[in-house]
Amino acid sequence: MNWIGRKIHLYNVNIGLYMFKICYHLTVTDTLMLCLLWYILRYLTGFFQSNLETILQGANYLLQGS
Repeated sequence: MNWIGRKIHLYNVNIGLYMFKICYHLTVTDTLMLCLLWYILRYLTGFFQSNLETILQGANYLLQGS
């Protein structure tokens, strides 16, 4: 079993997907997981971008003051 196959197997066992016998159950669950990860990634990206702008503005203020 290759590395990717082992990771897919671990994902299926940890999430409990190996119990699904019908294909569309896996498809729906995987789609929901991808949507959840997408929204978390978008939220974290926006959060870090707004904080990075604040930090950089503070650094510019310190540099201009000296």
